[in-house]
Amino acid sequence: MEIHHLQYFIAVVQEKSFTRAAARLSVTQPTISKMVKDLEEEIGFPLLLRSGKEIMPTDAGHTLIPYAKAILQSMQAIDVAFADLRGGQQGVLRIGLPPMIGANFFPDVIQAFHDQYPGIDLQIFEYGGKRIEEEVEQGNLHVGVVAAPVHSKNITDFLFMKDELQVLLPVAHRLANRKAISLQELKEERWILFQEDFSLHEVILAACQEVGFMPNVVCRSAQGDFIVSLVATKLGIALLPRTICKSLMQQNVCAADLMDPIIP
Repeated sequence: MEIHHLQYFIAVVQEKSFTRAAARLSVTQPTISKMVKDLEEEIGFPLLLRSGKEIMPTDAGHTLIPYAKAILQSMQAIDVAFADLRGGQQGVLRIGLPPMIGANFFPDVIQAFHDQYPGIDLQIFEYGGKRIEEEVEQGNLHVGVVAAPVHSKNITDFLFMKDELQVLLPVAHRLANRKAISLQELKEERWILFQEDFSLHEVILAACQEVGFMPNVVCRSAQGDFIVSLVATKLGIALLPRTICKSLMQQNVCAADLMDPIIP
């Protein structure tokens, strides 16, 4: 039994899919399938079964999971320890970034880090905030960037920037000439949100509930530029960080400050 066998098995369990696990680990699906099959043959029990469209662990698989995770975490700890001995000049750094944040804030930061630590292999994973938090807690990512708040008590976090949300509207919208709009004024609108695994999705829904309504969500997307384009077609309105609004602004879209409440 090799570490790769356990790594691939845990990836399939977490992703509930051979295809998604293979993509996450940057290997082919036949490779990951063979690794899991070899592990099953060595242990002597089937470890995974197909339930509908998802892959689920068998009883033997459930038995193996905590031991496999413990072994993988120990190996990660060894890697970290020896990376420290090397003075941080070699190794791998796995970073989780939401697509909308990564493209706008981090290219210069990543370039500066690479200039200072050219021996570090930077691996960027573009996930929603909820997924990033889960992956950091499970040890699959070393560091991640999410919209506050962080829910896990097992993660150390700090605020590195504050960016208030703005209301994104079609230029022909009835509120398009306003400099500031309250959340309550948007309760009858059609909404376009980020997908449910994005932290901002939960933050916006909680704010709407706080003022007494649930938004009529007509579309969700993982891409900020696509959300802006949908607003331009008059499909609905959206709430995006001010910096994102500025960088993605289109001709048929305008932005207004969100007030009452201000969502940081």
